[in-house]
Amino acid sequence: MTAPTPPAAPAAVPPASPAAHAGPRAPGRPARLWRGRPDDAPWVRPAFLGLLAVTTALYLWNLTASGYANSFYSAAVQAGGESWKAFFFGSLDAANAITVDKPPAALWPMALSVRLFGLGSWQILLPEVLMGVGTVAVLYAAVRRRFGAGAGLIAGTVLALTPVAALMFRFNNPDALLALLMTVAAYAVLRALERAEGSTKWLVAAGVAFGFAFLTKTLQAFLILPPLALVYAVCAPSQPLRRLGQLGLAGLALVVSGGWWVALVELWPAASRPYVGGSQNNSFLELTFGYNGLGRLNGDEVGSVGGGGGPGGGQGGGQGGRWGETGLLRMFDDSIGGQVSWLLPAALLLLAAGLVVTRRAPRTDTARAAFLVWGGALLMTLGVFSFMAGIFHEYYTVALAPYLAALVGMGAAVLWEERTRFPASAALAAAVGVTAWWAWTLLGRTPDHLPWLRRAVLVAGAVAALGLLAAGRVDRRLGLAAAGLGLAAGLAGPFAYTLETLSTGHQGSIVTAGPSGAGFGGRGGPGGGMRPPNGQAPNGQAPTGRQMQPPTGRMPGFGERPGRGGDGMGGGGTGGGGMGGLLNGTAVGAEARAKLLQDADAYTWAAATVGAQNAAGYQLATEKPVMAIGGFNGSDPSPTLAQFQQHVAEGRIHYFLGGGGGRGEGAGGGTGGGMGGGSEITAWVQETFTATTVGDATFYDLTAPK
Repeated sequence: MTAPTPPAAPAAVPPASPAAHAGPRAPGRPARLWRGRPDDAPWVRPAFLGLLAVTTALYLWNLTASGYANSFYSAAVQAGGESWKAFFFGSLDAANAITVDKPPAALWPMALSVRLFGLGSWQILLPEVLMGVGTVAVLYAAVRRRFGAGAGLIAGTVLALTPVAALMFRFNNPDALLALLMTVAAYAVLRALERAEGSTKWLVAAGVAFGFAFLTKTLQAFLILPPLALVYAVCAPSQPLRRLGQLGLAGLALVVSGGWWVALVELWPAASRPYVGGSQNNSFLELTFGYNGLGRLNGDEVGSVGGGGGPGGGQGGGQGGRWGETGLLRMFDDSIGGQVSWLLPAALLLLAAGLVVTRRAPRTDTARAAFLVWGGALLMTLGVFSFMAGIFHEYYTVALAPYLAALVGMGAAVLWEERTRFPASAALAAAVGVTAWWAWTLLGRTPDHLPWLRRAVLVAGAVAALGLLAAGRVDRRLGLAAAGLGLAAGLAGPFAYTLETLSTGHQGSIVTAGPSGAGFGGRGGPGGGMRPPNGQAPNGQAPTGRQMQPPTGRMPGFGERPGRGGDGMGGGGTGGGGMGGLLNGTAVGAEARAKLLQDADAYTWAAATVGAQNAAGYQLATEKPVMAIGGFNGSDPSPTLAQFQQHVAEGRIHYFLGGGGGRGEGAGGGTGGGMGGGSEITAWVQETFTATTVGDATFYDLTAPK
């Protein structure tokens, strides 16, 4: 097999060079928007716009079924919509007691939407949908430039129909923005590799993307940085010193774009800013390199609800910890396989095939560089996810979706071009065959969901694989039919799981795509921030996959305010402690909401409670600041007992709400539940103030001591 030759352009210059389309014959802006490039086939631009339109429609459909989704981040979005200081720091409440346990970049688009249109499910989740559509568009552009429109459309379709992508591009966790920025970074590096001397401008753009990705999810943003930098250092068409200088400028851009916020937070007087949630010393750097950094790799996460494997668990292959077994096959296991791995075997096979096809190409060949960029990103992320012993949730795997989608599109295009050679047609057939077999396996894990589909995919995949074996020796139309059948067979399973994902709401801290049983916790997840050992639900039961619905079953739409009256999002319960308050925002009844709103504006915080999710439910129900004692897990040392007592003495907090359920408070609001200042504060409140039951909630009026 030989390397494919791009049409009408040297290897270092893509066929879609903007310079090639300049001149008086170029169509005007409106015409070009629909028609595309002058040398495009008539179907190319309509097909691309159709892909974006269908993706948008799918992701918008039934969007408000998820309500406030993850109440932890929705509360921070509500706070950022009220206070610019909370917006800047990523505070959980508008009075700026404590921040979320991530940097705030992912919150900013949602908070701006809430500022413009008011608080509601649609307003919070619409920016996430736009990020998903944007990621599909950038991926299409990246693949299409070197491998053609067909490859770009395949890549974009695979990404859009990956179940975990359909989940996270409609959810308010930081992963949607991270996936977009990582795709932009890869695109920018590929653009830089196209220029005769390399492009400093595009490489700096990649550095900026990495910087803002760091402000989205800290060190996870740097997983693909080493392979991308190495590919540019080796493959860029310029002298070695120039390459090193360009990489240095890109690194400087990364530091500036990601470091400005960090510098301000670290230099800001701690007394006048919120506590950095997730840290034990009120330091964002500690959070970055500890709880959100090395702790995720080795499981030593101070302040976490529980480490990963710990000593003897989660290390090496096959060892089970609180976050599941680690090892080479982790992405294919019962918990994660249905989320993202449908075309992962094919992507790995096509990566190998693409590198074989381009093995004799020049050092600066852009086709091989593209395989190295997307393949390196996939393998690096895959390796870290497979062996990390700390906190790991199934939805993290959305980071893999753009990389494997690009490899599927590129690999299919390269092998199709080489299909007259038997090794290429055999590789295509093998990719389709292994995909059909793996879909058969994954669909077998949810036997009650479309049982007929499992057999149909296997039969269609086998027929398509046989057809592709002969693709180079039969009529082109028959070969295209076999390829189309193979693509349909490969996408049928993930499409079915995606439709199930879109048709159902998802709330809480742990969410999974697909039908019940497709991942730990199914749609809503029975656990909180902690994954019980060996995939078991609390009390040793198997995961049920049941979704947490609000008490009335109603879901908020555009302009409505979830959590009003009896419509509180969550299902964590209001007074029971346990895992409910750690999993999602507490459901707030009408009586509790009315009591919280009484004279709320006379206080800095309408209430305080242990655990951020518990506080989030009350805050979203009232749109008044509620102090989250101890942050997400209830284990952060903020505030201390002395600080809390001072706030109470100054009349800044109206109520204390029992039953937070974080690590800092025992079940039912007791004092034996865990670490952090929450247990001390709870004990002091119980000794000093009188408990009153309001609906299902326990109130302590902090203005009226015993």
